[in-house]
Amino acid sequence: MADARDLRDEGERLGLDALRTLQLKRLRASLRHAYTHVPFYREAFDKAGLHPDDCRDLADLSRFPFTTKADLRENYPYGMFAVPREQVRRIHASSGTTGRPTVVGYTENDLSLWADLVARSIRAAGGRPGDTVHVAYGYGLFTGGLGAHYGAERLGCTVVPASGGMTSRQVRLIQDLRPGIIMVTPSYMLTLLDEFERQGVDPRGTSLRVGIFGAEPWTEAMRREIEERCAIDAVDIYGLSEVIGPGVAQECVETKDGLHVWEDHFYPEIVDPLTGEVLPEGEEGELVFTSLTKEAMPVIRYRTRDLTRLLPGTARVFRRMRKVTGRSDDMIVLRGVNLFPTQIEEIVLRTPGVAPHFQLRLTREGRLDALTVRAEARPDATPEDRDTAARAIAAAVKDGVGVSVAVEVVDPESLERSVGKLRRVVDLRPRG
Repeated sequence: MADARDLRDEGERLGLDALRTLQLKRLRASLRHAYTHVPFYREAFDKAGLHPDDCRDLADLSRFPFTTKADLRENYPYGMFAVPREQVRRIHASSGTTGRPTVVGYTENDLSLWADLVARSIRAAGGRPGDTVHVAYGYGLFTGGLGAHYGAERLGCTVVPASGGMTSRQVRLIQDLRPGIIMVTPSYMLTLLDEFERQGVDPRGTSLRVGIFGAEPWTEAMRREIEERCAIDAVDIYGLSEVIGPGVAQECVETKDGLHVWEDHFYPEIVDPLTGEVLPEGEEGELVFTSLTKEAMPVIRYRTRDLTRLLPGTARVFRRMRKVTGRSDDMIVLRGVNLFPTQIEEIVLRTPGVAPHFQLRLTREGRLDALTVRAEARPDATPEDRDTAARAIAAAVKDGVGVSVAVEVVDPESLERSVGKLRRVVDLRPRG
């Protein structure tokens, strides 16, 4: 396979000085575009006593106000658009399960840029023109399926638009159509691997060589699980609809050391989740993005709630973001201890006798919150294996996280399977 760096596009070939010059030029233009065409930004900048011309250096961005998901919901549906609705060629939206959905619009140029960036991402992951790409992200208002689809086509690949669900059929399609690349959530990839094995097919013998996984946090332990069971390179892709969709950052197959942010189009910051202060490079905090080239819906300092850190580039000049460790709004506070689902995932994945499928159930016992970890047993696990695994998980959580939890090892395939973003936490505590 040719080295991915041999095929870098013009943006990827920028030197660091040229990149910073381009970023400042595009940042100033994006601030002016938002201020001129979006009443929300004009009011927010004016209230802060700032004008786009006050941004004379990249560091000046930290003086400008944040944008939050609540701001997008309050301006539903078209209030954040910076172009007339007639110039919008596509609309995507969040599910709206926790309130009003967030709506995102794309001009023709935005869609072309998005396809370019996903194509760049697939190429960095090891994909090449002529490859067949099995897209098992959901299609529709969710950005994953269509974002991956048009990016793969832009690269010159053949696309199998499988979407989510019908797992047994997906396994058959992979065997028959022989794709080299699969794009899917990591949790659903595990479900597909289970189905291969249930059908008596060794997933290590398929045509797949690269898996591009995103849309939810996943750990190095899960990477090892997938790579060992499927004999592929498992790489991370990052994006969110409010910024553009998948293709904001991508892990390079030759290094697998974090996601290179496509900084020629998205400017990243890491801030303290509580104070909003910008943190030095290398410190963990909340990821914030400013779009540099979007037309329909520019976003200025959008608070993603994703927790990560920024590090210098390696395979590319662009800075890397570490794997997302969790979301500041997904953190569980259990009897004064902060806990993230990814911490439990790492423990479950290294425990013999259990499969990589688990769920966390929050309940209330008297005045205290309680957490139960429900993990599926491996098909060949004996009752003694299950008891040993339950004790091992409880001990590892107590030692590693510092909190006591109950553990139930349940029957294989008894937990709800995910065809999209995984619902790791079920909160059964009484409201009010």
